[in-house]
Amino acid sequence: MGDYVIMTDSSCDLPEEYIEEKKLDVLNLFYNLDGVVYGGDKKLPIGEFYDKMRNGSMPTTMAVNPEDVAAAMKKHLDAGLDILFIGFSSGLSGSCQNEMLAAGEMEEAYPDRKIVVVDSLCASMGQGLFVHYALKRKAEGMSLEENARWLEDHKLNLCHQFTVDDLNHLHRGGRVSKTAAVLGTLINVKPVLHVDNEGKLIPLKNVRGRKKSLQALVENMAQTIHGFEDENKEIFISHGDCIEDAEYVAKLVEERFGPKTFYFSYVGAVIGAHSGPGTVALFYLGSER
Repeated sequence: MGDYVIMTDSSCDLPEEYIEEKKLDVLNLFYNLDGVVYGGDKKLPIGEFYDKMRNGSMPTTMAVNPEDVAAAMKKHLDAGLDILFIGFSSGLSGSCQNEMLAAGEMEEAYPDRKIVVVDSLCASMGQGLFVHYALKRKAEGMSLEENARWLEDHKLNLCHQFTVDDLNHLHRGGRVSKTAAVLGTLINVKPVLHVDNEGKLIPLKNVRGRKKSLQALVENMAQTIHGFEDENKEIFISHGDCIEDAEYVAKLVEERFGPKTFYFSYVGAVIGAHSGPGTVALFYLGSER
């Protein structure tokens, strides 16, 4: 088996500088905001995206087109490379199914090449951290098959702990009822959620107040990190245009678990359309999600 390339889609929310440094091939997902479709060459600054949401705009997202996936894969296959594609959670989007469909078509067209699509069951920088581990293992000499096997064996160890500032965005996505959203907003309830073993967004508990919700992310980390303490040298944190809150969570992590290397990034538009401004998400390896 020859050399291979790692691909993913833009729901990984990895920073542009990271993508450029690693020469990572990231397939763009698209969204519609105020009647304009963004993605690919047409970009909206992420701060402006969140400002529009704060002012009442309601973006909608769309799954990746299989034809776009096939075209992106083709250039690597033509170059004689195999492909390890790490996709957005099938529990949250139809994109991974379309990526698998495109991979099947490309394998028929290129029978001498190998394409493996891994359903990450991850979102945002959880997917980004998953990709990060795959890139590290490729650099260490892991074959495509070995790397894919490691990902499959460890995907349920990729923990997502997050909170949102506004319950109404979760209501729009069907995660909480309208009554819960209205009452929760009135009494300053902040939900703490995670992504479960099916790759779906699941509420864990409600707390009163923003600071307590941020602290709860680290408390949940303490409950699930057992057995992986030494492996979590790098921690990923994404945020919905609230870097100060993300840095506060990082400070709490260091106070609890010692020095870490942190990667910060915005929750991108595809995920942010459903979570809204003020989202903070913490990602690490743990014994269970």
